[in-house]
Parts: sequence; structure tokens; C-alpha cells
Amino acid sequence: MVKSTLSTIIHPFHKLIKEEYGSGIVLFSSVLIALIWANSPWAHSYHSLWETKFTISFNNYVLSQDLHHWINDGLMAIFFFVIGLELKRELMAGELSTFNKAALPCIAAFGGMVVPAFIYFLFNYNQPSSGGWGIPMATDIAFAIGLLTLAGKGIPTAVKVFLTALAVVDDLGAVLVIAFFYSSDISLINLGIGILFLLVLIMGNIAGIRSTLFYVIVGFLGIWLAFLLSGVHATIAGVLVAFTIPARTRIDEKEYLGKIKKLTATFEKEIPRDGSLLTEHQHLIIEDIKRVSSDAETPLQKMEHSLITFVAFVIMPLFALANSGVAIGKDFFSQLLNPISLGIIAGLVIGKFIGVFTFTFLTVKMKLAALSDEVSWNSVRGIALLAGVGFTMSMFIAELAFQDKVMITQAKYGILVASFISGTIGVLFFKLQSKR
Repeated sequence: MVKSTLSTIIHPFHKLIKEEYGSGIVLFSSVLIALIWANSPWAHSYHSLWETKFTISFNNYVLSQDLHHWINDGLMAIFFFVIGLELKRELMAGELSTFNKAALPCIAAFGGMVVPAFIYFLFNYNQPSSGGWGIPMATDIAFAIGLLTLAGKGIPTAVKVFLTALAVVDDLGAVLVIAFFYSSDISLINLGIGILFLLVLIMGNIAGIRSTLFYVIVGFLGIWLAFLLSGVHATIAGVLVAFTIPARTRIDEKEYLGKIKKLTATFEKEIPRDGSLLTEHQHLIIEDIKRVSSDAETPLQKMEHSLITFVAFVIMPLFALANSGVAIGKDFFSQLLNPISLGIIAGLVIGKFIGVFTFTFLTVKMKLAALSDEVSWNSVRGIALLAGVGFTMSMFIAELAFQDKVMITQAKYGILVASFISGTIGVLFFKLQSKR
């Protein structure tokens, strides 16, 4: 009875995690909670929470940051680590593994980055805020895929694949922008230490080291910390570490099947013990099955699979909760009339659509790549609309681009409005196409 009741309570949450749109719903809920909290009588507690100091010290070495920075510089490094794993997997055996597969999403993503950046720059030309051109370049993959899934069940898989590949390339572009344009006051000594640890990981990969603990200790306690102290943004460490994770198995499929068949046959012959406990020999066989199965997995896919749910349902919602709490007063719409907000809105809503669709159209017409048979030009228009949902990455870059709190707030206004407009129009467009 207790087990049945517990299963009834847990089932909706388990189903939410398994659904493609689940992470998008949780992310949207976090944004809503942050906005309500920041505009409630308890707004002071919202801001003071993220200003809480956390300190790590070892002898004379002290690392002290507020909770907001630990999330943005620490937890988001794990987010970028997963992006790096996804990117490496796509490059090795996914939608970016060949020129024919990669050309279209890469060119579309490039168009979806340069056009919004140019539009923002036009709005902020010769202004102190001109450095925020990287903000409207990004697409939030979780929100975009979640909204596409909510738009209708009849949407072809190829459309989702195209949007996913575009968003992954877009994320890579954002990482490069952060690395080259939003890192400052570089400490060459600490950067050199970080590169040294990176070489250790590369050598470990070549030597066949598959231990997760090795890559975690050297990667995050070595590279991440060195990059954090070097002035190069610490999240870049996440992507670099991801590219050193082995993507090879110890045994091939044929050898794996042979060993599993032999072990299961031995297990079947074993005389079972009365009750629920296994015999000692059965237990050893199961351990051998685990070891053989581990040898047949790649550390890259194993890590990605184990982290993806944590990132989607813990790190990203926590980031959204910490960064979305902006005050919305009666004069909210008049406060949007500034170059930063208008540049971001125009960049994400108009620039993304023009960039993604136009560059895709030109690529196909010039016969550099071809659309899948399942992807129509209307689908491309819908994808271009949803690409304007730049929420997580845009928020992240805004925190790096500006030091002035007023500018950051104006940027967040623009991101929230633009993501809402792009997401709403994109979903309605796909729903309309589904009905037709």
C-alpha cells in the first residue's frame, strides 16, 4: 500500500523528467518563480540569498565568492562540460560527423549569430553598451526543443534534429565568443598551469585511462580552478575537459555479445538459493556482466547520460532562478526604450529569423547542402523563429558583457521579452502548420 502510494506520487515527476519538454517546463517555472519572488514583498530575501558568501580555503589560499558567482562560474562549467560532450559526440557520429550533414546547420547557425550581433551593434553603435553584441547570438537549446515538442506531436524527427544540430553549433559559437571576447586580465602563469593539466588529460586519454575520477580531479580541480584564476572564463574549462574524455570502447560489439551470452548461460545454470538472496556465484556473475558492459560503453556517453538530467533539472533551473529576478514596475515597457533592450529584442526576434532562414536558403540554392525530405521551408521558418529563444546563454553572456547593474537589468529585460515573443510566435506557427 505504501509502495503503491509512493509510486503514485513519484510517477508524474518521473514522467516529466522523461518527456522531451520536461526540462523546458522546469526552466520556465524557475523563470516565473524568480520574477514573482523579485517583485514580491520578499524581494530583499531574493537578492540577499544570491549574495550569500561561500568560502573555500586551504592554508593561505582562499577562494571566496557569493552564491551567484558559484552558480555562474562553477555549476555552469558542468553545463558547458555537457555541451562539450554533446558536441564531440555529434562531431564523431552524429549530425555534424560529415561535411554534408554539418554544412547546413553550421551555416544556418553562423547566420543566426552574425545577423543578430550586427543588428545589436547598429542599435548600440558608439555607445558604452556596444560590447554586448554577443548577447543576442545565442539560442537556448532546452527552451527551443521544449517549445518545439509542445508545438505538436506530428512534427517530423528531422525538424527536431535540425534545430538540435543548429543549437549545438550555436552553443559552440557562444563558447568561442566568451573565450575570445569576454575574458580579461589574463594571468599567463595560471593559464599555463591550466594548459599543463589539459595536456595531462590528453595524455591520459591516449594512454587509455577511462576512470571518471581521474578526469574529474584533473579537469575540475586542475583546469577549472586554473582558468578561474587566469581570467579566461572558467566555463571554457568545461568544454575543453569534455573534448579529452575518451570516446572509445575497450571491447567491440561482437566480443561484448559473446561474453554476455556466456555469462548469462552460466547464470542460468546456477542453482538458485531459497528466498530473495543470490548465491555467491550469481553475485560474481552479475559483477562480471557489469564490468563487461562498462567495457562496451564509451566514457563520453556514460558521462553525458549520467549528467544530462542533473544539468537539465538542477543546474539550468538554478541558473534561471538566480539570474531572472528583475523588477518589473508599471513603467516596464517604457524602460524597454533603451539601446540595449531594443538591440537584443531586434537581434533575437528579427535577426535570428533573418540570419537562420536566409543563410539556410542561400546554402540550399547554391547547392552546398540539401534539406532533408522531411524538412519543408515552412519548418525552416519555424526553426528560425524558435532560434530567437536565447534565454540561458543570452543571460549568461549578459553577465559577462556588462559590469554596470543597470545595463545588466536592461539586457535581461530585452532577453525576457525577446524570448517570450520568439517562443510564442514559433509555437503558434508550428501549431498552424500542423493543422494544415
